[in-house]
Amino acid sequence: MTDSAGTRPTIKKSRKHDKEKHLAQWAVQPFGKEDNKGGTFTEESSFATLFPKYREKYLREVWSAVTQALDAHDIACTLDLIHGSMSVRTTRKTYDPYVILKARDMIKLLARGVAVGQAAKILDDDVACDIIKIGNIVRNKERFVKRRQRIIGPDGSTLKAIELLTQCYVLVQGTTVSAMGPYKGLKEVRNIVLDCMKNIHPIYRIKEFMIKRELAKDPQLASESWDRFLPKFRKRHLRTSEKTAKKNEQLQEKNEARKAAGLEPIGPGSKEKPAKKVYTPFPPPQMPRKMDLQLESGEYFLQAHEKQEQEERKRKEKQEQATEERRAKRAEAFVAPVETAAPTVEEKRKRRRERESANAMDEGKKRKKPKKISEEISGDDT
Repeated sequence: MTDSAGTRPTIKKSRKHDKEKHLAQWAVQPFGKEDNKGGTFTEESSFATLFPKYREKYLREVWSAVTQALDAHDIACTLDLIHGSMSVRTTRKTYDPYVILKARDMIKLLARGVAVGQAAKILDDDVACDIIKIGNIVRNKERFVKRRQRIIGPDGSTLKAIELLTQCYVLVQGTTVSAMGPYKGLKEVRNIVLDCMKNIHPIYRIKEFMIKRELAKDPQLASESWDRFLPKFRKRHLRTSEKTAKKNEQLQEKNEARKAAGLEPIGPGSKEKPAKKVYTPFPPPQMPRKMDLQLESGEYFLQAHEKQEQEERKRKEKQEQATEERRAKRAEAFVAPVETAAPTVEEKRKRRRERESANAMDEGKKRKKPKKISEEISGDDT
């Protein structure tokens, strides 16, 4: 009795503990100096990248922090302000053969506008980066700016949603999009950005990604197709009448803005149709040559410096005209729309009185008409 009471039953470890122990075996260990069995490198590896002029001031201020971050991995770096370039290279103390590629990515991110505190995180083993070029996807500049703005969204909401879903840092700068994070998240960011530049709104990809993330939590759906759960977005094609109505509406708004700015309206309604030419079998008269026009105007007999002055005057006039047109075009955006003020209480009362008096007059006329008719009938009888 005493032996059975003193011994405790053996309790098996939980499956969760076994799973954590199994996963711990596959964890990536950091690469240390003792892992480099080959010793120092036989050759020096180096990378260099250019940076834009506007980044020069910032890089000069934070270069000490960049040097400090790279010194921890025994990587040397130089900032060349004359040629506008940054370079990194291995030293005799460098022990990690892959860290030079991480340093190359770091200076690339610094050149693309990423802050030094964020760019230094690329030196970690579990962080990668991807610089997506979007400048050559769309030719039209206005369309490019509009689609690039869709990635950011109103007040940066779309960009924040992408960062939360993919666990990546995303920065839109000029004609590139820089992303930092895990490899799986970088792949999603690239797909979202490229689809956005191909006129597919990011909200569709974000919604699809959220559904996939919820489906991945269910182990029963691991071996099944997820097509029935994913939304199918179909592009709607406008009819010809809808396109024409939309185009006319935009043209009308633009003409109103131009009219408020003091410019002539544009579009099919503002120009008169050219008169139909009368057919004639004879060929058109020969056009005068350039020399004939110069002889008529007297320009042919001018000296070289006088011709140059005349050309300079014409060019300045053309520039002033173009400047004036651009200024007027920019002023269109600042013209306030025409607003109809709400009627005051006095105006409402005045309108009501006028309406009541008009109704009273109409009723009086209707009452008088039958009397006249009855008088006429009585006169005929007499």
